[in-house]
Amino acid sequence: MKKIIVALLIAGLISSGVQAQDPHFSQFFASPLTLNPAFTGKFDGALRVAGNYRNQWPSINNAYTTGTMSVDFPILEKRIPETDRFGIGFLGLTDRNGNGILQNNFVGASLAYHKGLDENGYHQLGIGFQGMYVNKRLDLTQAKFEDMLTTSGFTGVTQEVFSNYNELKLNYADLNAGILYTGSTTDDNFFYVGVSGYHLNRPKESFRGADYILNTRYTIHGGAYFPVGDNLSLHTSIIHQRQAGSANETVLGAALGYTVPGGTAYEKPTVFYFGSWYRLKDAIIPYVGMEWNNFRLGITYDVNTSSLKTASNLKGGLEVSLIYIKPYREGGKAIKCPKF
Repeated sequence: MKKIIVALLIAGLISSGVQAQDPHFSQFFASPLTLNPAFTGKFDGALRVAGNYRNQWPSINNAYTTGTMSVDFPILEKRIPETDRFGIGFLGLTDRNGNGILQNNFVGASLAYHKGLDENGYHQLGIGFQGMYVNKRLDLTQAKFEDMLTTSGFTGVTQEVFSNYNELKLNYADLNAGILYTGSTTDDNFFYVGVSGYHLNRPKESFRGADYILNTRYTIHGGAYFPVGDNLSLHTSIIHQRQAGSANETVLGAALGYTVPGGTAYEKPTVFYFGSWYRLKDAIIPYVGMEWNNFRLGITYDVNTSSLKTASNLKGGLEVSLIYIKPYREGGKAIKCPKF
């Protein structure tokens, strides 16, 4: 019975969690180092810190809770051309599935070089690489077994004994890469398109002798912003991901930004954002955000519209993002960069 339960637990969590989806965010645009390694160093400032938290399908026993933190910054600025950018970054991510039964932890580093394609650096082509160290483990103290079932629910104590816990955890190295094109035609607009690949080395995951090859995930994404009126700008973005052939996801949407009038030339303007994204055949994702000083805060809530809405009661998941960009000291390189 123990082997059967473990096999079912592994099959359910690994095949759905790994082959169907990697940890992901509805606010993909607010998690640059998980979106594309080529985003490393691509921002207007001396240092960027980004954090994201997501609780997906909380009504289904906290199916997925995910958090990430990243920091990246430009390097060698005085040794490369004025129109180029060389960046390095570090990333940590944790993902808990099934109320903590399966725990995934990732730490990694990335670097990217952005080459200016014109004399002013309005157009750049970047390439980035990312190496990750991955730790995964099954926490069987959170699991429910047949002999725990009583008239009051799973309140009993299991008699199952697991002697070799080393078979319930794994570690491996992972390799990701991406390319990114960015451009602008005026001081008021900006656009980008990128392609990234994750698990390029196709690492093997193994629990208790059951081996699974982690399929490569490919991502195509893009976005743009441009003025649409006095103190108003429109920000759009889209992402399409595919993994293991039939596992795919497309999210697209836009937000309207309103810049609060006033302030001085030495102050960054305050901007409020209102919009929505849509995950095809799955969820509507309303978005509100605010940008002030050197911070940008974003909040979304997935409203589930797929066939899963019966179980989720239309509740998809709350997600919060916060980005801080340390401004340059006088004399630093200023570049245009994507926000969404």
